[in-house]
Amino acid sequence: MKNLFDIRGRVVVVTGGAGILGRSICVYLAGQGACVAVLDRDEKAGEALVGEIRAAGGDALFFATDVLNREVLVSNREAILGAWGQIDILLNAAGGNMGGATIAPDKSFLDLEIEAFRKVVDLNLFGTVLPTTVFGEAMTARRKGVIVNFCSESALRPLTRVVGYGAAKAAIANYTKYMAAELAMKFSPAIVPGFLLTNQNRALLTNEDGSYTDRARTIIAHTPAGRFAEPEELLGTIHYLVSDASSFVTGALAVVDGGFDAFSI
Repeated sequence: MKNLFDIRGRVVVVTGGAGILGRSICVYLAGQGACVAVLDRDEKAGEALVGEIRAAGGDALFFATDVLNREVLVSNREAILGAWGQIDILLNAAGGNMGGATIAPDKSFLDLEIEAFRKVVDLNLFGTVLPTTVFGEAMTARRKGVIVNFCSESALRPLTRVVGYGAAKAAIANYTKYMAAELAMKFSPAIVPGFLLTNQNRALLTNEDGSYTDRARTIIAHTPAGRFAEPEELLGTIHYLVSDASSFVTGALAVVDGGFDAFSI
């Protein structure tokens, strides 16, 4: 019987590939036999990651990118096609937050920095839309492909303080469902990860001494699993979504959050 989870030889593009989450995804998928294109702004981290993957016997290339620049993305696409001849999977893992789009405990929504809000929406929403249009073009030409977007708990329920990030991620959830119906191709669900300790949210969740902030303790108190997620705990779901095992799954949200969204008190 065919192994529905076999992704050997498939070409995977990962934006934000050198980040904490993206890095885990790239290492895992390369270990499963996929050809991984690591796209990131951080050339040093990206090249180091590719070196690590190759040292372990995997196939990977690094491409410096800007997910808000169509010309750069087109250049990335053509280089990837030149290297491997096709693009099978796109994982839109690039994203992030910034202070001005986050409401500090001693401030209110009236203090929101609109320009910071705009930048966060641009990075998360347009940083998903632009790669989808560029790399999706290579997929539609073959009438075959998988696109996975990364959402957030803040897309399901508004979370305090992260107003810009939450608005952008909620838009990604809607955009994913729209594109599922719009494109005559396989369009996998958005991933809704639980709370991970990343570079983007570290200041919100930890104090300078490494201890948890009040916000972090509140999040854990509302997570039945009783802890933050580890990046590796998303890999099984991602593997399922990018494989033939999910061939009739489209336009849905795959929630991996330790029970946070299901919890009530």
